[in-house]
Amino acid sequence: MESENPYPITTRVLSDKKAALAPKSIEAWRNFSSTVFQEGVLSEKTKQLIAVAVAHVTQCPYGIKAQTKQAMRKGASKKEIMEAIWVASEMCSVAVYKHATIAMVEMDKKL
Repeated sequence: MESENPYPITTRVLSDKKAALAPKSIEAWRNFSSTVFQEGVLSEKTKQLIAVAVAHVTQCPYGIKAQTKQAMRKGASKKEIMEAIWVASEMCSVAVYKHATIAMVEMDKKL
């Protein structure tokens, strides 16, 4: 049984359609995006590794694909990318554990 991909492939046609619906917003976003990833105090490679980690935390399949490719283009090794993913994984797991405090407080309340 063949399953349908829940995430359509991004094409130039779809991107152009989205841009046409909000041209000022897409222009501002594109400018913001290109500015954020420019070399600064952090290298472009470091910024892409951060983006790979964030894409995993936000569980964005489009971001995972795009930022992984960009990180490699900026010189990140497969080991560096995987290490960034492990950092993201740890940060998510610690957040879950820390939020257990909320559940603990609720469990101690009288119903």
